Amino acid sequence: MKRYILIAALAAALPVVYSLPRTTLALKVTAEKETFLAGPYAQYARKYLGTEARTQDAVTYSVRSIDMVPYIEADPAENYTVEISAKEAASSGFMQMCSQGVIAISDSYTGKAEAWRFPSIASNDRFNGTDVSGNLTTSTTTLYKNVKTDDGFRRVAVQQSEVVEKSLEKKAAEAAQTIFNLRKSRVQIITGDTDATFSGEALKAAIDEITRLEEEYLTLFYGVTETSLQTMNFDVIPDAANAKQMYVAFRISDEEGLLPANDPAGRPIVIQIEKEAGAAPADNDRKAAKKQVFYRIPSTATVRILDGEKMLLQSRIPIYQLGTTATITL
Repeated sequence: MKRYILIAALAAALPVVYSLPRTTLALKVTAEKETFLAGPYAQYARKYLGTEARTQDAVTYSVRSIDMVPYIEADPAENYTVEISAKEAASSGFMQMCSQGVIAISDSYTGKAEAWRFPSIASNDRFNGTDVSGNLTTSTTTLYKNVKTDDGFRRVAVQQSEVVEKSLEKKAAEAAQTIFNLRKSRVQIITGDTDATFSGEALKAAIDEITRLEEEYLTLFYGVTETSLQTMNFDVIPDAANAKQMYVAFRISDEEGLLPANDPAGRPIVIQIEKEAGAAPADNDRKAAKKQVFYRIPSTATVRILDGEKMLLQSRIPIYQLGTTATITL
């Protein structure tokens, strides 16, 4: 009895809903943010150290890496129904077509993890506490007063001291002098021209510490550059109706970093798709006889990602929706 039920099940034709596949280009983009903070004494770098320094803060973003992965998913605009029995499906290769990806029984999109990393926010606090000495200095002012003597009134000089804030240039001069003193001390230690004796690890530790201090004071003139990373994911779905096969994948801005394709605040990063020579055009004829199944043969294309004239990435990828639609009789 069970045998007859199995035979009947194999023979029964059941409606099967399937879709044609399409290719989505998934991009994982990492941008590097470079934040330059000008040193507070930058305008005095040439006067006291002999070389120019950048005087303006600046923030720039640049694309550091792009990972492009083609994903195969069911095309929601290409859904079909065919009546097919289990026996026909097995004998006609229907299931093999599903496994090969030329048709899809259901949406095979499995989802992609979307990771965000926000860049750190830098500030001019980076230079706090790096001054050579305090912020205050002593200013001496000479005043005059009239003093009565036997000969009459005489003008007498009187010095008056008060604590005032150091000028920016004075602090720059002190920082420059400290840099030269550190360099002189390093040479003295290396050449042995010093009362102290250094050897082995002590010599290395002393030189490393002097070098660290010198670099720290130099940032007061030449500024510091800090970098951080920003990562975002973008999807591009090629469309056969697009004659130029040019798509804005995403945008990048020096103020906001990576941006979606529809945000006009950044410059566009473009995807260019070029089908290989001899590739068959897409077939939009959807008339099929009974027991026929549509399927797609992908077209291999060269995909380029461009930042203006600069090419960031190039790869060969099969793209289903730019290929040929054919039919098979079950």
